[in-house]
Amino acid sequence: MFRHQGKSRTLKHNLQIATILSFVAGIVNVTGFLAFSQLTTNVTGHFALFISDVANFEFWKGTVYFLYIFSFLFGSFLSSFLIEKFRGNKKLNVFFLPTLIECLILTSIGLFGSLTESEYSDLIVCSLLFAMGLQNSLVTKISDAVVRTTHLTGLFTDLGIEISQLFFLENHPNTKHIKSTIKLRVYIICFFFLGGFIGGFLYSRLELELYTLIFAAIILLASLFYDDMRFTLIKSKRKYNQRKNY
Repeated sequence: MFRHQGKSRTLKHNLQIATILSFVAGIVNVTGFLAFSQLTTNVTGHFALFISDVANFEFWKGTVYFLYIFSFLFGSFLSSFLIEKFRGNKKLNVFFLPTLIECLILTSIGLFGSLTESEYSDLIVCSLLFAMGLQNSLVTKISDAVVRTTHLTGLFTDLGIEISQLFFLENHPNTKHIKSTIKLRVYIICFFFLGGFIGGFLYSRLELELYTLIFAAIILLASLFYDDMRFTLIKSKRKYNQRKNY
């Protein structure tokens, strides 16, 4: 699911990566909001607050929202930059580096964030937005802009459009494609919700607080290594069959 691109990528691959990454984004979203009362997976609200402060000539106050927006943008840039930089390296899974950086950020905040939560809250929020920028760019590159996992506004818009198309089949005869994209959107929305629910339960009910982010990082790492191990096994099996045929 982390390797296939272009024509070799199927709905199954997109569903697999969508469920994992939207689940992680749901955890980060709820954890960030409960800890800092800030949105940490998208920048729409921050942009509105930034414009409001600028309109009121409170430029210094609006700086923090600009930093939030820039952090998400820089994460998206870095993820895409790393993927393009190492795309020619056949031995390296180019999607490994952005995912590893995201895991390191989530783990670091989970382990040490509670010690500096009150003093460096804005820096932690910037780090979470940076991590989500990494993730959103990563999954966009993998799926060729089919999958987005860190925010739901566009998803609900697309879902509404695609559901409406089912009522006008004479204009949209490719119902198989429409139903597959609807399925993908529903999976992302449901797992984002599930991630948020689990994140809220771990944060509040089990009182793990920012340690909840370590759980998200473990899920990411486990899925990455599982995908890499599965790819290695398939590759070894093919080589074995080729030798056997000779």
